Amino acid sequence: MSRLKPYEPIGTLKPVADDLWIVDGPVIEMGYLAGSTLPFTTRMTIIRLPDGGLWVHSPTPTTPGLRAEIDALGKVRHIVAPNRLHYWWVGDWRETYPQARTYAAPNVRENARKHGRFFEYDTELEEEAAPAWAGAIDQILVPGGFLTEVDFFHRRSRTLILTDLIENFEPQRIRSAILRFLVRLSGAAAPDGSMPIDLRLTFLLHRKQVRAAMKKMLGWEPERVILAHGAWYDSDARARLRHAFRWAL
Repeated sequence: MSRLKPYEPIGTLKPVADDLWIVDGPVIEMGYLAGSTLPFTTRMTIIRLPDGGLWVHSPTPTTPGLRAEIDALGKVRHIVAPNRLHYWWVGDWRETYPQARTYAAPNVRENARKHGRFFEYDTELEEEAAPAWAGAIDQILVPGGFLTEVDFFHRRSRTLILTDLIENFEPQRIRSAILRFLVRLSGAAAPDGSMPIDLRLTFLLHRKQVRAAMKKMLGWEPERVILAHGAWYDSDARARLRHAFRWAL
């Protein structure tokens, strides 16, 4: 039994707003210090663009049932790996949807090679929105010492999509008392989730860029924030962002 409860049902579309869905995935174990691991819930975001094509962010595993649901929405045209930790299932999606283009944040390919995995993609994400979704989805690049993350804003639904810049684990979903303590200590416990302290330290030399990125995100005036790990924010987005990034603002 996992130390962390997944957001069931997993592997199925969950509507969030018009042309916006999430898919909660399985709990994964990520390597940490001295050969230990930490559990993480996973979450994918899907947006239907004005041309009808589907934009897939941080993919979770594909299954026949999920593929049928997605194919009923439209054609998958864009598959996004938003940082060096969120590429794991992109290759599977690329095989399933060979007509789609793949996009990745800086250093994803290099990190995959360090872990003995082959990872290829079509386009590296930059500060400005890719032409394929410009006008529908804004984006911003947030550089750090360990990872650079590309974050997105869906204009129609006023939804901000983050990956690891905020983690918001609900203590009641953590089965291990030790893990609950560590999550609280890291600053990633709901309802006051933030960037975990170990990852935050790698961004300290980039606080100026983080601050500028947060001000731009706040300027988008999001109404909700989807997170990859833990409970996402379905309201009061700007206040929650300010609270989570008080260390940088």
